[in-house]
Amino acid sequence: MANAKLDKVHSALNFQVKHMMVSKAKGEFQDFDVDFNGDFDSLENADVTVTIKVASIETNNPDRNGHLLSGDFFDAENHPNITFQSKSVKKVSDSEFEVTGDLTIKGETNEETFNVEYNGKAKDPMSGNIVAGVDVEGKINREEYGLTWNAALETGGVLIGKDIKLSGSFEFAIED
Repeated sequence: MANAKLDKVHSALNFQVKHMMVSKAKGEFQDFDVDFNGDFDSLENADVTVTIKVASIETNNPDRNGHLLSGDFFDAENHPNITFQSKSVKKVSDSEFEVTGDLTIKGETNEETFNVEYNGKAKDPMSGNIVAGVDVEGKINREEYGLTWNAALETGGVLIGKDIKLSGSFEFAIED
């Protein structure tokens, strides 16, 4: 089993949510870490811990960023991290997996399952190191984590949808 270290320069963690029932608001977390323990040739036995710094949220709107950090949403002062701890990895096909684990946001923990596509390994021509890549997708209900702030619209519906779509692309440097 080799060590794998997240290459943050070649990794991203994004989210999107319905806005005003007609469009999507998008953003990202810019500071996160993925602790991968296992073998990319046998992902079913891997253990994954994800830690996201809430204060690193970026939506290209300073006012919205500030609101998301407030007690109306993440309450970053009292809950500075979002965490995910895997409990199981199920192989769906040669390159597709389902990772189930405990997601904790704002002090609330729920079991969630995310779809993972394993993109394989390659040799980095610049460093000579072996790298591996995965893409992750999933959807969570923000209200299950105490993120319930909303506003009614005059035309019906609400300002912000409850379902949050998450997507991540992660590259790891494999050290023997």
